[in-house]
Formats: sequence, C-alpha cells, structure tokens
Amino acid sequence: MLGADQVWPLHGAATGAFTLEDNTAPPEQAVVTAVERPVLLGYAPDRPNGRAMLVLGGGGYVALMAGREGVQIARWLNRLGYYVFLLIHRFPDASNGPSAPLDDAHAAMALARSSGFAREGMGVVGLSSGGHLAACLAADYPAEWGKADLQPPDILVIGYAPISTNAKGRTVVADKPPLPPVEKQALYDALQPDAQLLSEPPPTFIVYAGNDPVVPVENAHRLHRALRDAGGSAELHIFADAPHGFALDTTDMPVSIWPTLCEAWLRQVGFL
Repeated sequence: MLGADQVWPLHGAATGAFTLEDNTAPPEQAVVTAVERPVLLGYAPDRPNGRAMLVLGGGGYVALMAGREGVQIARWLNRLGYYVFLLIHRFPDASNGPSAPLDDAHAAMALARSSGFAREGMGVVGLSSGGHLAACLAADYPAEWGKADLQPPDILVIGYAPISTNAKGRTVVADKPPLPPVEKQALYDALQPDAQLLSEPPPTFIVYAGNDPVVPVENAHRLHRALRDAGGSAELHIFADAPHGFALDTTDMPVSIWPTLCEAWLRQVGFL
C-alpha cells in the first residue's frame, strides 16, 4: 500500500480498505477519496534514530492528500532517521460520525508507541486538516463523545491547519456557512484544540502563510497563544506569501525553507 514497508489495520480489522482517486498515480501523488477501514502505513529509515513520527495529511476531512502531505513527508522524515507512520483515517460523515478521525488517530498513536519503533519518542506531523487533527492529540477528548485513551505526542509539527476558525461562533469570515457534511461541521465545533489543550503541551513547530486564502493565519496565532498559555513552548513561522497546501514541493518561494527550519528546531528541542 502506497509503497509502505509495513501495514497495520486499525480497530481489530483484518485489513485496511481505501479508495484512490487514481490507481495509476505514484505513491508520492496519491489522493484518497474514501476510507472504508482505516490503516496505518509504516516507512522505515535507512539509519534509525530510535524515534518515530505519525504523519497526518490534509484534505479537508473529505479526502486525504496521502501523497504530497503523506508519503512525501514520510520520505523527508526518513532521511532524518525517523520511522514514519502514515495514517489513512476515516472521514467524518454519516457512515462514521464526527469522532472517527480522532478515534483513528488515537488508535494509531497507541499502536505506534507499542511498535518498538518509537523507543526514544513519538512525534506528530500534521498539515492542513491533518494539522487540526494533530493538535487535537494534545487536547481533551470531547466529553459529549465519551472517554478515550489519550495519546499525546512528545512533539508536534503543524502546518496551515484550521485550528478553530471553522467552529461555530469562532469563524474569521463573517457569516461563514456550516461546512458539509454535517458530521464534519460537528467535528470542528467539538474539536477546538486551542481552547481544549492539555496542560504542559508538547513543544510545537508551527508554519503558515500569512496570505493563505483557505485557512486564515489567525489559526496560527490562536494555537501559538494557547500553547504558551498552557505552559508549552512553540516556534511560529509565518511566510508572507505562499499558497495553501505548500507542503514540500513549493520550491520557487521562500516558504520552501520551512523543512530546513523545522529540522533545526527538532535538533534544538532534542528530538533529532
């Protein structure tokens, strides 16, 4: 699956099952359009550093950019020595309910920590909606959804994520209508990580575009303030001009240096 070295179905399923937009596309360009059963894909580095990263790609919770924001990110992190787990999670819809992505992410964290590949630490890298999901791993589980075995990461890397401006009453865009399907809007309303952070959250690297036309940069400021207020440390980088979804392949703009900055930060906080 998507060039992975190992595959772990989640929630006791025999196999994972998902649909690709184009079955002929290389793994680095894969787009997942439907997920029947979530699965965790493993990518092994040549020279392991004893730490692992869970990668959560974006797609607005209606698709998954499993290539550009998944496999490509995994290959970058492999070069740094991390074992990488790439989550193909379910979407919040009528079949799965609003909690499905977070439930899959907690299950993925539990499996990753018990795998033997994260003996020295377990981090999470999330981009776009995957960044929202990553931040939720450092936040309380919504009481109205019941209880969960929380699996907070040791470090977080979050890029251009809709932290809380999609939530009812907290939008930046005036009179912004609810996002379809209703389960997706319910997820954003219930999961506002800047307002629900656990105490002493993990060190966090944050990268955004100041002129992002899809995700207002206010999301970056909200998360940064919340992390500091909760006793955490955060490094915030805002590039004045960059497209939403810049990932690793926007090579003709200053934002292309963010992986280098992130690598330096990982060394500074002792996770590399």
